[in-house]
Amino acid sequence: MVRLVLPVRPRKLAKVPFVELADGRLQGVVSSGSDMERVYVSSITAGTHALSCSTNNNRPCGGLYGSACKHIRALADEAVVQYGLDRVARYLRVEVPEGDDLMAHVRGSVERTPAAVVFSRFLRHLAYLEVPGSADPLPELHWFPAMGAAR
Repeated sequence: MVRLVLPVRPRKLAKVPFVELADGRLQGVVSSGSDMERVYVSSITAGTHALSCSTNNNRPCGGLYGSACKHIRALADEAVVQYGLDRVARYLRVEVPEGDDLMAHVRGSVERTPAAVVFSRFLRHLAYLEVPGSADPLPELHWFPAMGAAR
């Protein structure tokens, strides 16, 4: 049985449709504020707090120079909603006093990381939205706990 981690608070998915703590990074997909067709893959590396943000086809974010861009800030805010401040801070290995903002304590340099893996994982999650409802098991989701299923 796999433990299901419920969100701390419900999130709005329009701005940050995908956020995860994986591969030693807080990473996810953030919608562009100016172009509905564009998304950014943003991340903060645990420990070093290296910042990365680029479009899904690896074009660098124009707002990421020296400090976090608005995409990284949106990602961090939604991660705190999803996982809670304590869990995100512990994962990133940053000390955040109670009631303070996570990004006020993240001081990393820009270090570009490839967007393809994160974006691919996001697309895979989206594909599950198109699977017709059925009581038949999906082999790929054998690990996923059934919510409210009779035992």
